[in-house]
Amino acid sequence: MWRSRSNQLFVHACLMLDVMSVGSSSAFAQTITRAQVEARLPALEVLAQQAVDAGEVPGLAIAVVFGDETIFLKGFGQREVGRPERVGPDTVFQIASLSKPVTSTVVAALVSEGVIDWDSRVADLDPAFQLHDPYPTSQVTVRDFFNHRSGLPGTSGDDLEDIGYGRDEILRKLRLVRPSSSFRAGYSYSNFGFTEGAVAAARPTGKPWDIVAQEKLFGPLGMTSTSTTYAGFLTRLDRAALHVRADGAWVARIKRDPDAQAPAGGISSSARDLAQWLRLEIGDGMTEHKRLIAAAALAQTHVPLTARGRNPVTGSASFYGLGWNVEYGRHGLVWGHAGAFSVGAQTLVSIHPESKLGIVLLTNAFPSGVPEGLADSFADLVFDGMIGKDWLKDWGEAYRNMFAPTYAAAAARYATPPVGASASLALAAYTGRYANAYVGEAVVTQANGTLTLAIGPAGTRNYPLRHFDRDLFICFPDAEAPERPSAIRFSIGNDGQATTMTVDSLNTSNLGILERLK
Repeated sequence: MWRSRSNQLFVHACLMLDVMSVGSSSAFAQTITRAQVEARLPALEVLAQQAVDAGEVPGLAIAVVFGDETIFLKGFGQREVGRPERVGPDTVFQIASLSKPVTSTVVAALVSEGVIDWDSRVADLDPAFQLHDPYPTSQVTVRDFFNHRSGLPGTSGDDLEDIGYGRDEILRKLRLVRPSSSFRAGYSYSNFGFTEGAVAAARPTGKPWDIVAQEKLFGPLGMTSTSTTYAGFLTRLDRAALHVRADGAWVARIKRDPDAQAPAGGISSSARDLAQWLRLEIGDGMTEHKRLIAAAALAQTHVPLTARGRNPVTGSASFYGLGWNVEYGRHGLVWGHAGAFSVGAQTLVSIHPESKLGIVLLTNAFPSGVPEGLADSFADLVFDGMIGKDWLKDWGEAYRNMFAPTYAAAAARYATPPVGASASLALAAYTGRYANAYVGEAVVTQANGTLTLAIGPAGTRNYPLRHFDRDLFICFPDAEAPERPSAIRFSIGNDGQATTMTVDSLNTSNLGILERLK
């Protein structure tokens, strides 16, 4: 549950930074040669090694593609801090939201074969799915979900995933979430909206999404280390652990099973495998002189459909397509996407299509800004012959400034009870069973003078509650930031018993208020 708060912060960050591809920027294409690119690879390698040596990330893998060739493929640093195994080109990383453009390519393959169209209505593909209101439910398309314009609030479902719900139940519960904007009138980056778009697109095949991804993309491209399931990731002996900072040092202490949102954030892959995918994208659906996807179907993914302002680090004008960010900057057109788990992953793809140059960067830590900083630095080197500014520093500061103050504010708010804080009622006043249609049932129990909240399907998550002031309690369940609290608020009825419980971390869309069951 509270891990999703970190993920929500990242989603809002994506709206300004990360999910906007990092391109550097001009209004015209720049012609480059293979020799020009190769001449800059040693500098890229030095920058990458310096980032690892400086402790900016524990491990890093990079692939560079030019035309239909992979011309650089290397790993740096450690797969897991404290262990000797090194990152290599075949080390498998959890790629988080970098999954979205990969998934977009899979759906483009279905469009290419005529199985669906980008404008196929989800109501026709997956009749059981519903949004909150009838009209969007009847009209929303695969394109709408892949462009994040369904009206579904961006963080919807993330909270349910975090308390243990699986994909099917989360998608079913989205009908309870009120829209954040009118249908097609607003942009809201939604993991589970995107997931529904992919799941619906796969339904006409009669096969689950995971099999479709394997048959349409991973298998044909020989991406043998790539998987859409957490179980598949765990079968890879050469895999990278997730890392977060604790007391200034990287630690691998958190695991992340993203199966519920696999099309949007659950793919795992290696730099070598993703280089194969880059070649397909740069080749407009062709690789090794073979056509895998119709160019027209794939081209739809790169159309800039929604304006998103300017990237505050690079200054590039940014748009969103179908699972891709589209930016226009000093080096021309750039397609890209970033990915991150607040519990320890950060990844990036950046393609200069007019120059047929692409780079993918995978790291096993968050936050760092290393993928973005390296991609911008490499673009400068290739197109300008020199790095225009310290991109690694700027991106690192952007992430630190974005997350640290938010985390600190949350911790400070509940650091000490307010002056004149009231004692709680007898703890029995708060115990009992609570529920609503979105969250399901939650149980508050008392033992040894402490309340404990059990929440999620079958009480999957259990959190001790600490009294703060009268009917407000806090808990510290976030493994990534154990000092960051979340509030549980009780409302008391005339009989002296709690009638409702509000779980702040589940209340983003006003669906975190649970009523006591009689």
